[in-house]
Amino acid sequence: MDALGEQELKLFVDSVRRYFKVVTREEPQITSAFLGTTELQGHDYNGIVAFSGSYNGHVIVSMPAQLLKEMLLMQGERDVSHGNLLDAVGEIANTLAGNARKSLGAGLQISVPVRLHGGAGIQARVRRHPYVITLRWNHQPAVVCIDMERKG
Repeated sequence: MDALGEQELKLFVDSVRRYFKVVTREEPQITSAFLGTTELQGHDYNGIVAFSGSYNGHVIVSMPAQLLKEMLLMQGERDVSHGNLLDAVGEIANTLAGNARKSLGAGLQISVPVRLHGGAGIQARVRRHPYVITLRWNHQPAVVCIDMERKG
């Protein structure tokens, strides 16, 4: 397994920016991008998409309820129930994964998003030190964890 390169990591940062810009018309503030060395504190709503094929691993999107509610309301969605918030974070993870496939190649298979509720820590399963992007949008924090490697 090979670590992701700078260009591959930049693709995820750019994808996060583009997603918010398209959906909310406002780019998020990327507050940091680093190698995670400890368990990361997650938020209440988590979407996870697994990758296989030319890359192995997964991407986790972790957001608080308030951020997801504000995004749904901006899109004209009035149902901000628990189920809709889970659907929203899963859709965000799925969109970021789909954008990655466009850039990383058709040999990349992505799973249906897994949606989880609970602020338990984000744990890496593929890399000892996953790549972490923290951001703020409309004064709300969020985390995107890229825990994947390129197959030899």
